[in-house]
Amino acid sequence: MKIGIASDHRGVQMKNRLIQLIKSLEHTVRDFGPDSSESVDYPDYASRVATSVATNEVDRGVLICGTGIGMCIAANKFAGVRAANCNDSVTAELSRLHNDANVVCLSADQLSDQLADQIIQIWLTTEFEAGRHIRRLEKITTFESSS
Repeated sequence: MKIGIASDHRGVQMKNRLIQLIKSLEHTVRDFGPDSSESVDYPDYASRVATSVATNEVDRGVLICGTGIGMCIAANKFAGVRAANCNDSVTAELSRLHNDANVVCLSADQLSDQLADQIIQIWLTTEFEAGRHIRRLEKITTFESSS
């Protein structure tokens, strides 16, 4: 898979580490920045990844900020993006199984390296369950087109 990844200044260290993990899992990574820990505005970076997911330039996206919340809110403003803020293995798995999340948002401040790695591994390997969940995602898609 092709994975787009970005962070804000608080998530740069985690982003750089996760790039190596994702590559070791034999995925292609596109780094949307930033390259340093100088202060930046997270919506600028969320939009880069969300746009690339929405246009199928990448298959999935990873966003990292202090809590993951800001990135998640920003990414979900883009039609076709289903971003989930995941803080444990259960939310990572269910975001894929039930919601077909195509962007995962992580907290640089609250997650250990080990837990962030676990979340990414689960999120990248869990397939969408489909079935009854398709009807629900179709309803969400109608919300996007009616706003």
